[in-house]
Amino acid sequence: MSHSPAEGDSQSRFSRLRSCLFADEDIASLVYFRILFGLIMLYEVVRYFRRDWIARYFIEPTFHFKYYGFEWVHPWPGDGMYYHFAALGVLAACITIGLAYRISTVLFFLGFTYVFLLEQARYLNHFYFVCLISFLMMFIPAHRAFSIDARLFPSVRSRTAPAWGLWLLRFQMGVVYFYGGLAKLNVDWFRGEPVRTYLRNRSDDPIFGLLANHEWAVYCIAYSGVLFDLLVVPFLLWRKTRAYAFLIGILFHLTNHHLFNIGIFPWFSMGATALFFSPDWPRRLLVKIGIGRANAQQLPITGETSAPPVQSFRQGSTLVFALVMTYVAIQLLVPLRQWLYPGDVNWTDEGHRFSWRMRLRHKVATTKFYVYDPATGKTQRERPKEVLTDWQNNTMVGRPDMILQFAHYLAEEARKDGRERVEVHVESMVALNYRPKRRLIDPKVDLAAQKRSLRPAPWLLRYGNETTDEP
Repeated sequence: MSHSPAEGDSQSRFSRLRSCLFADEDIASLVYFRILFGLIMLYEVVRYFRRDWIARYFIEPTFHFKYYGFEWVHPWPGDGMYYHFAALGVLAACITIGLAYRISTVLFFLGFTYVFLLEQARYLNHFYFVCLISFLMMFIPAHRAFSIDARLFPSVRSRTAPAWGLWLLRFQMGVVYFYGGLAKLNVDWFRGEPVRTYLRNRSDDPIFGLLANHEWAVYCIAYSGVLFDLLVVPFLLWRKTRAYAFLIGILFHLTNHHLFNIGIFPWFSMGATALFFSPDWPRRLLVKIGIGRANAQQLPITGETSAPPVQSFRQGSTLVFALVMTYVAIQLLVPLRQWLYPGDVNWTDEGHRFSWRMRLRHKVATTKFYVYDPATGKTQRERPKEVLTDWQNNTMVGRPDMILQFAHYLAEEARKDGRERVEVHVESMVALNYRPKRRLIDPKVDLAAQKRSLRPAPWLLRYGNETTDEP
């Protein structure tokens, strides 16, 4: 059977891609990232203990907002959450030193993802990022050098690893940058919001306070943010501009750290961006500063002098290649789902999560819940703060899916009190990026009768179709 030239070229490109992904690369960058990941995760666990966030976020609340499909996930009883975080700390330390790496990465992924799923009101892009990276680390052989495993088990040792591991990490970082920039291509961002507001909120800062009242500074930060997110990956991939892009990235993330309260994300991003350098850069750096051996083919404490490349990852490479491509496709498609929903995602929140939409909106909202009992004809106003913590309530008031969840909770509590059939109506007025307040939810709709769904919510009032009257 003959093939057309186009088919031959396609097969050739496919073969080259596959060969590239399974080529042997220096393992030094993967070892560096394993240590970086483990140390940052250990630091994050310590922060939760020192600031008593474990009790604040997982023990003290009597009600938890759940992600769709994960309503069955609940916190451990008693002091179980403290033990859980202590275990995460031990696992992070094991990942850092490469001890029982495979088991440690699997358990850490399961344990951290469990914490992530416990409370939707605590959704943070960098927590989602950690879940994804910890998932990838289960499969990436970053323990084959500079690790306890490599010292104890000679069969584990290797100076190289298949290139797909490093490229997956680079790809994941690139997705964060690209979709973060794509999300900024909207009217509000180009008119300077919410950057203008963030600067004004830092008016007491010795640096940003000087810029707060200057419009040129607002637009400079906003437009440079778009350009950085969209262009940094191409410049990192090009050897001639890589070092400059990395230095600009350091400045960008340090600015974010100073301007926003976003925890470990800037440090994690700076560390992950270094993966775009040549795979052997940590080895060459160690040699240059006199810590490593003169032979650039060695990483210290591997316990050998001439370890051959590990070939096990070439076995079943068709399956591995298919899994890598499947993961890539999922990461590219999931953020695009926001355009399947009608209206402005900043307003409706539909498709907002898991799409790398970071620091794009500021919502000021007032939300009132009314429980109506048809049997008695009485309407009772419910006050969420009697059930929710302040941080839960402040997050919920501008997010429709969470409002629906709390409406279901109120209906369930009414049924427990003997009121078999009640209706829950909501008056929700929201100001998006300092526009006038508008109605977010149709107050005539009984939210207790509305099911949670991934489809567009019929009870949401799309921006521009709602009344502006304050209830």
